[in-house]
Parts: sequence; C-alpha cells; structure tokens
Amino acid sequence: MLDKLVATDKKATRDGFGAGLLEVGKKNPDVVALCADLVGSLKMQGFINEFPDRFIQVGIAEANMMGLAAGLATGGKIPYTGTFANFSTGRVYDQIRQSIAYSHKNVKICASHAGLTLGEDGATHQILEDMGMMQMLPGMTVINPCDYNQTKAATIAIADHEGPVYLRFGRPGWPVFIPEDMPFEIGKALKLKEGSDVSVFATGHLVWNAVEAARQLEKEEGISVELINIHTIKPLDEAAILESVRKTGCAVTAEEHQRLGGLGSSVAEVLAENHPTPLEIVAVQDSFGESGKPDQLLPKYGLGVEDVKAAIKRAIKRK
Repeated sequence: MLDKLVATDKKATRDGFGAGLLEVGKKNPDVVALCADLVGSLKMQGFINEFPDRFIQVGIAEANMMGLAAGLATGGKIPYTGTFANFSTGRVYDQIRQSIAYSHKNVKICASHAGLTLGEDGATHQILEDMGMMQMLPGMTVINPCDYNQTKAATIAIADHEGPVYLRFGRPGWPVFIPEDMPFEIGKALKLKEGSDVSVFATGHLVWNAVEAARQLEKEEGISVELINIHTIKPLDEAAILESVRKTGCAVTAEEHQRLGGLGSSVAEVLAENHPTPLEIVAVQDSFGESGKPDQLLPKYGLGVEDVKAAIKRAIKRK
C-alpha cells in the first residue's frame, strides 16, 4: 500500500474544510456557518457565495459565536463554527463546556491553523493542547484528518453525526495522498499499510511524516511498518490499536500536539489497560512553539521524518 501513498498535490487541509463545507451545505439545508472574522483563512467564501442567508459573521467575538451556535442547534440547525484552533478552544472553553458539551448540542467546532505548522504567527497562535482539552469534555467527538481529501470527507461526514464535534485542521500546503473517494467513518481507524515489526499510529499532518519514515526504513533496513491513520482521536478505535500491537509487539504514535493529552496519551491508556506494549511517543515535549517555517519547526520540536524513524527503531529495540 505504501507504494500507492504518493503525494498527488499539495493543498492545505483548511482548503479541504472549505470545499467540504460548500458540498455539505448543498446536501443539507440545515447546515449553517458562523465565522469570527476569518472567512479567508477558513476558506468559507464558497459557502457564503452560495448560501448568504445561512451564514453569520460574528466578528472578533468567539465566545458569542459559540453561544449563537448553541442556540441555532437548539432550533434544529447544524451550525459549523469557524476560527483558528487557538480561539476555538482556549478562548471559549467555558462557553463550549457549559453551552455545547453539557447539553450535548449538535455544534461542529471547526478549528483551523492548529499546531506548529501555523508557522510564523508563533507560540501564541500555535495551540498544541487543543485535542486534550476537547477530548476531556464528555460526549465530544475529536477529529484530526491528515490531508485535503480526508478533511473534506470529514467535514461532510460530521453533519450526519448527532452531537458536538471538534474538527481540527491546518494552515500550510500539505501532501495530498488519501484517495478522493476514500470513505470517512468517524471512530474507525484507517490502515494504510500492513506490517509485522512495529505499529505506527499517526494523526493529522504527522501521518505523512510517518508514511515517509515507513517508506525509508523499509527500503534502507527492511523494517516492516504497520501504519494506521488515527483520524478520530475520540472515540478512539481501540480494537484496531490492539489488533495491530498484538501482531507487532511494539508501537509508535506521532502527532502535532503536546505529548500530554493527545494521541500518545490515549494509546498509552489503551495499552496499559489491555495489552502492555513498548510505546514511543512522537509529540511536542512540554513546550510552546515559536515563529518559523513549518519545515523548520517540525524537526526542531522532534516531529520530523527522522524523529519518527528514530522512534520506530527505539520501539523495536525495546521488544
């Protein structure tokens, strides 16, 4: 399968969100969109052009946007809120917890510019704690797709899911390698490659780095990597994780997020409770980011292809 995982293009995952929002808007008249003064960044203009009466520009008032979304959901609409991931979580956590999660409102919280790959805007905008914050909320679904096509498919799929969703995506152009017609199933991991030596569970932008790491290690050292795309952080596909590690005997997780509270922590819990297994976690190690280019920041903070390769070797050595 790795030979088929070829980058056909480079497109931002936020562009996938914009395309998906327009498509789901055409399919479902109950879908409405709200934005906190970042229409261009969230790629929402297509939806606005097609459905101007189903869009609300709230301005730089993110807390108000979450309250409006909760009210619209109470009235039977399916609101998609749009702003940066930092403002979609840290700035409005109280409103999400009290007005959306507590009453299980059908609000889709769509969060762009997540992680270090936001780049030059720096640490204040590069939120690395958001998946942990959101998955701790009871009943909240957390989705972190890996490329343009998967983000588009996820944006469409969440409209049919009853309940609050946190959908995370990013700013930079990124390799497009998931087939356009690949079905998206919430809570179902996507196996990209069969392998026997190590299980690699990756999410978001780090899926591509894991693809490259697996490809290189197979060619250079004959290491057989089983690679699984964990696009849904919550609910986590525990069955897929356990099935894989029982075969390989060791595991690596890779994510553009803090080590605490993200995919690595979640997988560690599953393994500790069900099948203790050597695990290496590729993630940000308890630090804030900084301004820089994505291709500079990822390796500096331990999230590059070489870092994934090194983690794979460490995991295998611990078996």
